[in-house]
Amino acid sequence: MTSSSVVAPETVAAEHPHWRRNLAVCSVGTFTTMIAMTLLLPYLPVYVGQLGVHSQAAVAMWSGVAYAGAFVTASVAAPVWGRLGDRYGRKSMLVRAGFGMAVTTALLGVVQSPWQLVAVRLLVGLAGGYSSGSTILVAAQAPRERSAWALGIVATGNMAGTVVGPLVGGWVPAWIGIRWTFFASALLILVAAVGTVAFVREDRPRGAKAPTPTPVAGDRSAAVPARITLLLGVSAMVAFATTSVEPVLTLVVHHLHPAAGNVAGLAGFVFTATAVGALVSAPRLGRLADRVGHVPVIVGSLATAAVLTAVQATVTDVWALVVLRLLLGLALGGILPSVMAAVRQLVPVERTGRVLGMGVSAQYVGQVLGPITGGAVAGFAPLHGVFLVTAAVLAVAAAFAAGAMPRRARRGPLVNARSR
Repeated sequence: MTSSSVVAPETVAAEHPHWRRNLAVCSVGTFTTMIAMTLLLPYLPVYVGQLGVHSQAAVAMWSGVAYAGAFVTASVAAPVWGRLGDRYGRKSMLVRAGFGMAVTTALLGVVQSPWQLVAVRLLVGLAGGYSSGSTILVAAQAPRERSAWALGIVATGNMAGTVVGPLVGGWVPAWIGIRWTFFASALLILVAAVGTVAFVREDRPRGAKAPTPTPVAGDRSAAVPARITLLLGVSAMVAFATTSVEPVLTLVVHHLHPAAGNVAGLAGFVFTATAVGALVSAPRLGRLADRVGHVPVIVGSLATAAVLTAVQATVTDVWALVVLRLLLGLALGGILPSVMAAVRQLVPVERTGRVLGMGVSAQYVGQVLGPITGGAVAGFAPLHGVFLVTAAVLAVAAAFAAGAMPRRARRGPLVNARSR
């Protein structure tokens, strides 16, 4: 692919003079909202038990359904919000998501039954989407040759939030109670919403139309939409794999260490290990993908993650599980930024929100199926079966990406990398 077949990076940067500032604000906002959204992971099974569910199978099932509930409605809403962002501004979508998530998260603290918990989680997904909105805004504004790196920075904020969230969620409910923890989470999200209003800048002259860039592909064949479909499928499988184990990890920790005094606190370390690994690797693998190509990074990371996940099914010690989850995070960190950067380079800028909204929707589909599948496997089969199912999905994703990508896409990045 020649350099003439893409929009010049200087043009994109000139159209969005605030992209660096917005990248910083969105990364911090994503960090704050992800703390709030992942606080519930260690104590979600405990909360389900307090709502009147008692058997392990039922707790696992309700935890999986409640966790997945937000992703059900988000998968439907994401393309709609993306399209509206293209038309009315992506900042407005971030503000909407921030305030919507703050209100619905507070409502989680007043539910009285597992059915109400699931219903409010559905509302969280419908009203939310700050992290995905940040991804779309940064992808649309960052220069193409730095897109994977910039998305890796946003992913770093995301993963940093998932590091802090489960750790805090493992201990704060013991101090202030589970219901007050939801109210504290809502306050954190509100901070992100206010910061977005104050600091994000988006130049969208009223009545002006977005410029039409030169198509990325040199021809108008079916190759580009087919490639986009492939990338969206891979992102769905990655999202499945990263969420399938999460609702039952607390049960796994209890199985490995039944004498633990604070199972939720110990489970927080397990959740955190994966996020720490991804936090370290996301910007580095993003930078590597910008230089050597997105496909090699995606395939190599998926294959490595499949092996590491399968090994987790054999562990008999909690701290061995922590180490393996850390290594898994290192492998997973660069996959979704690379996928989203590749999709971004295949679409014109005025359709970024629409297409990346479909990408977010594909991830939500995986995040819906992952927890439900993990909860079902944990309820009706040995707990280690969750790891084996997840490893199989990652292996399929790696084989799919390696076998279905066009040869030209395998040789290097979708645009010519420039030295930084």
